Amino acid sequence: MASDPLYINDRITLAGWELTEQFVLAGGPGGQNVNKVSTAVQLFFPLASSPNLPERVKANAIRLAGRRLSKEGVLMIEASRFRSQERNREDARERLKELILEAAKPPPPPRRKTKPTRGSIERRLKEKSGRGEIKKMRSKPDKD
Repeated sequence: MASDPLYINDRITLAGWELTEQFVLAGGPGGQNVNKVSTAVQLFFPLASSPNLPERVKANAIRLAGRRLSKEGVLMIEASRFRSQERNREDARERLKELILEAAKPPPPPRRKTKPTRGSIERRLKEKSGRGEIKKMRSKPDKD
């Protein structure tokens, strides 16, 4: 299954040779099956050196990967949610796909600067002077 290409969207497809799987013993419930069968999957993907990802997507994915990214730029996704190896393989590939789709989202539109309205400026200044009057009333009266 790791040799199958991973289809991300109409522009991005990861080649099968880029994905490497390793099977390890999983913890948690499962009884004797957990102790005997390597059902957890570790999916490795060379994120920093992948030729199939655009540079912008690569940079965003590196930022999103966080601690799952090694110093060499290899992303490791560990899946041990399910009891079967096949479902964990699918889960790991799906999580990689979600991470890359999140990184491929277009940037948000730039913020447009706005000016406060005249009414809001007047209300703010009136409120400020009102607070000042309240604070003046708290002080001791002047000795005239």
